Amino acid sequence: MKKKWVYIFSLFLLISCASKEEEIYTPVPYDLQIPQLFANKLIAPILPNDNPLTEEGVALGKKLFTDNILSGNKTQSCAHCHRLQEAFSHSQQFSEGANGAFGDRNSMPLFNLAWNFDELFFWDGKAFSLENQAFEPVSNPVEMNADWKKIEARLNNHDSYPTLFQQAFGTSKIDSNLVVKAIAQFERTLISGDTKFDKYLLGEATLTTQEQNGFAIFMDEEKGDCFHCHGSNNNPLWTDNQFHNNGLDSVFSDLGLGAVTGDPADDGKFKTPSLRNLTFTAPYMHDGRFTTLEEVINHYSEGLQPSATIDPLMKKVNEGGVGLSAQDKADLKAFLLTLTDLEFINNPDFKN
Repeated sequence: MKKKWVYIFSLFLLISCASKEEEIYTPVPYDLQIPQLFANKLIAPILPNDNPLTEEGVALGKKLFTDNILSGNKTQSCAHCHRLQEAFSHSQQFSEGANGAFGDRNSMPLFNLAWNFDELFFWDGKAFSLENQAFEPVSNPVEMNADWKKIEARLNNHDSYPTLFQQAFGTSKIDSNLVVKAIAQFERTLISGDTKFDKYLLGEATLTTQEQNGFAIFMDEEKGDCFHCHGSNNNPLWTDNQFHNNGLDSVFSDLGLGAVTGDPADDGKFKTPSLRNLTFTAPYMHDGRFTTLEEVINHYSEGLQPSATIDPLMKKVNEGGVGLSAQDKADLKAFLLTLTDLEFINNPDFKN
């Protein structure tokens, strides 16, 4: 009988210790720093209840985002195609994947994602939520070309990741759902809100005459007519986060949103990118066809192509575009450059 009680007591100690090990650490809530202008103009980010931001989760997400361990051959990380110095985009038209293959779309920049309230991601909106978005690049054969089960095994056998997941999520057993939750936490902290134009709207900077003229053109429905899709002084995201056919092609080699929804009315529609940080995010458009801002402006001025699904906002498509003068184009570019956030690409919290 004595041996039996010793055995029961020992078993109780083992269970108790295991339970304490699983529960010993409570993650620290992450204080998301909202820029003053965003607080003035936008509603607060709506964060998922099942993935709250924590210090430990964000730190883990950053480590995973920059770790080659997530690619099949351990040669690439998320940061390979989303580089801080390029506002988490990529300067190549098409990024090279882990197996040497190239896709057919340009890497989208990553910032202010916590305000993407429709929660549709990728150029074609095929992923709902940041968490779901993070699943695909790992297993995509053109990107990181990995098997999620093998990635889970790598992480579970790693010398430090089980402890980090324990601290972030209360379990040392790692699965893909927790991996993408951590990455999404980090991505929600990538906030760009410190441009010259931001400071201007806060009364902390002055625009040149050319920059003011450029903003007026941007807001003028008869000239630039840019604000419907790309925001304004009242929408500092500089995107509506919606999908539009902006007159790039008359015939589509890439259906964009239409390939996702199966609705021909969506053919040729792609997500509106933010105009923030254009200095760092060339080349432009979903397929990176334009290498300079001048080319982008020329497209809207005289390069619009008609098609069955062209957005009604492209009101002057039959005239080829809005027909800006050389001075108008220079002024518009000057304004667009005021949306450059040097603090963002130099933020030490985002660096490896």
